[in-house]
Amino acid sequence: MKINNIITEGKRKKAIARAVLSPGKGFVTINGRALHYYGDPLLQLRIAEPLTLAGDAAKNVNIDISLFGGGVSGQADAARLAVARALVKHNQKLEAVFDEYDRFLLVADVRQNESCKPNDSKPRAKRQKSYR
Repeated sequence: MKINNIITEGKRKKAIARAVLSPGKGFVTINGRALHYYGDPLLQLRIAEPLTLAGDAAKNVNIDISLFGGGVSGQADAARLAVARALVKHNQKLEAVFDEYDRFLLVADVRQNESCKPNDSKPRAKRQKSYR
């Protein structure tokens, strides 16, 4: 059975991740580097969560992730979402496993930073008004 490449996208805040799943030996690369060279170990574990939940289904595919925009945590969450979506497209049985574990593996977290208000440098607390 020949598998075509599966392309998925994940977003979190300003970060965008594109994942390409292709037949292979279980390698995961991020921007051309292996997963264990990306960021700190906590971010690596966060990105690898869908891979560990998938088990043997992730052993026979290579995943190439391209990340840009946002910060390191947003990029990790975007990559996690893209990887999980690609694995679900590859194997439909994983959808129930991912949904039971964490909803944000398949559904994007749409929360954004609140914008600054006019004539103020902060989004929430306003400047105190002085009458005297």
